[in-house]
Amino acid sequence: MNLTSNTILITGGGAGIGLALARQLAERGNRVIICGRSEMALLQAQAQVPGLLIRVCDITDQASRQAMVKWLNSEHPRLNMLFNNAGIQQRRLFIDADALADLEQEVATNFTAPVRLTGELLPLLKQQPSATIINVTSALAYAPIADLPVYCATKAAMHSFTLTLRHQLKATTVRVVELAPPIVDTGLGGNERSAGTAGQRMMTPQDFASEALVQLASGQDEVLVGLAAGARKMGEGLFERMNG
Repeated sequence: MNLTSNTILITGGGAGIGLALARQLAERGNRVIICGRSEMALLQAQAQVPGLLIRVCDITDQASRQAMVKWLNSEHPRLNMLFNNAGIQQRRLFIDADALADLEQEVATNFTAPVRLTGELLPLLKQQPSATIINVTSALAYAPIADLPVYCATKAAMHSFTLTLRHQLKATTVRVVELAPPIVDTGLGGNERSAGTAGQRMMTPQDFASEALVQLASGQDEVLVGLAAGARKMGEGLFERMNG
């Protein structure tokens, strides 16, 4: 995969692995657009990486998302790469009274909204000589953690969606890639580590981005970084070990 001279949109690009990917892709000579809900976070990211373009957008909000899609078609008609990266993670114990708090927001951010955004941007992506959709899932899509039930389920859903979308688009110029991070040291989950991952070593966002881009450049359909490769291979066989 060519990782230079592209026009790229990264959702949730204001922090964490999104920002790390944005920084390294910008350094490779790409035009990188990051979007997110927080204008302050986007401006801070732009201050760190001056070449970044920013767009305030809540991808779960139809009007906000479609306004961004319209803007992209008008202002960035050469968009040829989409990273569906935005995500939120909440611990949920169904023995607790607040187990369903903000459920719809987590499902929408992690699954429904990226599916809609993909569908809405496909007409533009299909106009390009070659284009790529990169869906960021997780090692937890294959080996779930018990206290992150909805997060893991949405990432498993994105894994399944990626497989089927790749099949549907195989005769087009649009490639579909799954990018599965391991446990990365970001603010995901409010910096509160799940019980099932507390003993696992975390990768830095910078190291994650570096390894991910090496694998993306090699043209793999599944980019499994760090511990994600083992989780993909063993799947639910890891469940008892991770949740014991």
